[in-house]
Amino acid sequence: MPEPTLRPDSLVLYKNRPARITHLSDKKLDIQTDQGETVSVRPKDVTLLHPGPLRSLSDLKSPNGEVIAAWELLAGETTTLTELAELAFDGYTPATAWAVQQLLADGLYFSGALDAITVHTAERVATIQATRAAKAAEEQAWQSFLVRMQSGCHAPEDERYLGDVVALALQQREQSRVLRALGREETPQNAHALLLAAGYWGPTFNPYPLRLQAPLAAPELPLPALPDETRRDLTHLTAFAIDDEGARDPDDAISWDGERLWVHVADVAALVAPDDPVDQEARTRGVNLYLPEGMVSMLPPEATDQLGLGLASVSPALSFGMKLTPAGEVIDVCIEPSWVRVTRISYEEAEDRLTEALFAQLYMLAQRFAARRQAGGAIDIALPETKIRVDHERVTIRSLPALRSRDLVREAMLMTGVAVAQYAQAHGLAIPYSVQDPPEELLDLSNGALSAMFAQRKLLKPGQPKAEPATHAGLGLPHYVQATSPLRRYGDLLVHQQLRAHLHGKTALDGGTLFARLTEASAGVSVSRRTERLSNNHWRLVYLQQQQAWQGEAVVVDKNGARNTVLIPDLELETEIYGRPDLMLDDLITVQVSEVNLPTLETRFRVMK
Repeated sequence: MPEPTLRPDSLVLYKNRPARITHLSDKKLDIQTDQGETVSVRPKDVTLLHPGPLRSLSDLKSPNGEVIAAWELLAGETTTLTELAELAFDGYTPATAWAVQQLLADGLYFSGALDAITVHTAERVATIQATRAAKAAEEQAWQSFLVRMQSGCHAPEDERYLGDVVALALQQREQSRVLRALGREETPQNAHALLLAAGYWGPTFNPYPLRLQAPLAAPELPLPALPDETRRDLTHLTAFAIDDEGARDPDDAISWDGERLWVHVADVAALVAPDDPVDQEARTRGVNLYLPEGMVSMLPPEATDQLGLGLASVSPALSFGMKLTPAGEVIDVCIEPSWVRVTRISYEEAEDRLTEALFAQLYMLAQRFAARRQAGGAIDIALPETKIRVDHERVTIRSLPALRSRDLVREAMLMTGVAVAQYAQAHGLAIPYSVQDPPEELLDLSNGALSAMFAQRKLLKPGQPKAEPATHAGLGLPHYVQATSPLRRYGDLLVHQQLRAHLHGKTALDGGTLFARLTEASAGVSVSRRTERLSNNHWRLVYLQQQQAWQGEAVVVDKNGARNTVLIPDLELETEIYGRPDLMLDDLITVQVSEVNLPTLETRFRVMK
């Protein structure tokens, strides 16, 4: 049975809104809401405010009263709905009962249950008023902030709101209250776009190192002194470290003693022992991180200072000596810790000296070895390369010419990789061999067509480290080990640590431990390579923005109906051109940039001729 006080025309509270009972039954009652709906509910779903009679909810007009006077009289005490209605509105009626309920809902002066209403003290009222004023001011500040975002500007005080946008843009969180309030999809790209539009980030802000959590500074770890140990004196040999202009980590050099080619490599393993703190940090990073705005090394800077070839008058090295047969076969390998005297020169300087006797001899050896690789099926893909640099937010992109001096250095490093592979096999030394399976199809690259180079690159299978020697199809080598960049690559350092252990009569790592460490380093390598790729793409687009209506040549390298993939050599950039089914592979066209979208790393070009 329903409560005896519930009857037709009573005023009740239903879901915090007024309602009038229109009919009663044994277990249910019908009510009419202030929205004009009739609802059948249980008695426990409503709260009685006044027994009535209330003929219409429209009669609940706001009564005049002395609410403040009633509050001041009762402050700090407890009262009831009936008592408060009589004191504040001079009577207990449906209208005054609803007025008291609204005062309770407001919560400034009164709170609690209908039969035990707490009357707030003056201090409590002041606190509530201050809180509400602060909330209102905050809401106003928030709305003003949203208006600024929509108009494309920001103010200094917006820092606190933009924090979640920055975090989303850097993929440090998945949601943003700001983007949600602006009705935008909560993606890192949209967050990036908003920060650019508001001027909070400039176009030269590169988010990718932070987004991918790449290392932003070199490790700060102490290195030991160079051990006092026997080294072969090779300082009488003229040795050259040939690298790009401005390179900061010279870790290899070349010389010739009349019989042997010598490749000298920075002796990093002399200072970085397996599993010491520096080794562990380098393993976490995997490689040096090369960005247009600068390089972040995997080793402490002191490693380069102490070991970089040509940075001091005499440098410690691990020297790889080898002979080359007339057929280009590497034989008679020796590996020795050494002292070397190295001169640093650029590729361009070396190119100008190729007619000198020493350089001519080195280049002849390089050609002989390259010919052997070609006979072994080497796949020579020569696509355009560029170097991107950022100096005081200005971007420069420089094409790397196909210099013979680059070929010389490349072949010498590959010879060294073969020499190390031979040495490891001869001495049963666990080593990570670089292996690449042949592609399913070999294309004719003899005419140098970029479209063929582009297609062949897509057919190449990824190289991978293996415990056993096997063919590296892309290089045309029966076995090969990367070993000439221990300052730059952890895998090369690992090879040097194995060689050092063997040369000094110590126990080298077993294959399982070796590959476990190489696998650990691969995670850092993946992060660095992806960071480099995305950062280079970012700065290419910044360059196009800075150049304003950039124009240049493009080559059609792939076709799919009306969609053409073109390669822009001066930018080392691939993009799509639509709506030109008349274009043919290797057609040379002039394009002009028409749109640059930094957050999505997308560009559009139009064909000029």
